[in-house]
Amino acid sequence: MSLDLDFVRSQFPAFAEPSLEGQAFFENAGGSYTCQAVIDRLTRFYTQRKVQPYAPYEASRLGGAEMDEARQRLAAMMGVETDELSFGPSTTQNTYVLSQAFRTFVGQGEAIIVTNQDHEANTGPWRRLADQGIEIREWQIDPQTGHLDLADLANLLDEKVRLVCFPHCSNVVGEINPVAEITAMAHASGAFVCVDGVSYAAHGLPNVGDLGPDIYLFSAYKTYGPHQGVMVVRRALAEMLPNQAHYFNGDVGYKRFTPAGPDHAQVAACAGIADYIDMLCDHHGGPKNDPAKRAAFVHDLMRAHEVNLLQPLLDAVKDRNNVRLIGPSDAAVRAPTVALQLNGPVLPVAAKLAEMGIMAGGGDFYAVRALQALGVDPEAGVLRLSFTHYTSESEVEKLISALDMML
Repeated sequence: MSLDLDFVRSQFPAFAEPSLEGQAFFENAGGSYTCQAVIDRLTRFYTQRKVQPYAPYEASRLGGAEMDEARQRLAAMMGVETDELSFGPSTTQNTYVLSQAFRTFVGQGEAIIVTNQDHEANTGPWRRLADQGIEIREWQIDPQTGHLDLADLANLLDEKVRLVCFPHCSNVVGEINPVAEITAMAHASGAFVCVDGVSYAAHGLPNVGDLGPDIYLFSAYKTYGPHQGVMVVRRALAEMLPNQAHYFNGDVGYKRFTPAGPDHAQVAACAGIADYIDMLCDHHGGPKNDPAKRAAFVHDLMRAHEVNLLQPLLDAVKDRNNVRLIGPSDAAVRAPTVALQLNGPVLPVAAKLAEMGIMAGGGDFYAVRALQALGVDPEAGVLRLSFTHYTSESEVEKLISALDMML
């Protein structure tokens, strides 16, 4: 079954917004459009339930119920328990809080593995733990392709490694890393696993329970929702790590790593992400009842549509003499996040594309270490062209045509 794109786009007000008419959006890796279900819930919360939640009066009770609903439904779709999923102000902030928990959990002389493929949010906080006497080992990408080789990871793993941190896919390399296989390797060596899923989750929610990592993080604002970070910490690890919240919240799983009070309205609005996934599943005749199977069905619909659109774009840029495609040229093994190294600064090119109705970005995208490892000057940056399942074939054709004129 193919994705009903007309139905999909009807769920996003941006596609009916006059000020955006005629513009094709190719900076989705920086933040997606918001679906109507999220907007409706956010509006309802601010107009009807903007009170302190969990009190006995009705507005408060309903507000708390919506916050609980968001956590319950997203956790079920991702194959984890409700108390294993929590919200924070951003994935960057969530990762920093987790690194503080590991600061005392990991002893001097023990090791954490990070990559140089990551966005800085999933490498910088862990690297700072070197100040505590924790050894930081870098799993390095291939300087030509950006690929992370599992043989290199195997050489880094030993009994000293307590944690392995890597991205589900990089926000500039785009290649989808084999999370289940990496997790199995790390677990076999006695290490925990932290996966940055920010650049992947927008292309279909993963089943974290099946993949197996101990920590999985992504951003709701890149997944059709509000500006929240979503964090899964599996219970077995969460109970070992020191509490980072108020002492009296330490025995509540979803509060344990959120030292600040949650944004009530945005947390409640995240249930709209689940509404949207359920609508897509029902509209396309997907399975009933099982939230994880329903989310997996929608994931596969999204990915199939994206792969079909992505391959022509990769084919159009991969062999150009004046352009270097970062990452693989096979759409089946990467997300639709395409970074291009040009001959010179990229911002003027992005500005020209904007004049042609193409919304795209240029820069380092907080992946400075990855660009440096690939031999790209972060000051010059890369041109990044990213889309998701609501992008149309005609928009990709428009992009390719604009690139032909520019490059």
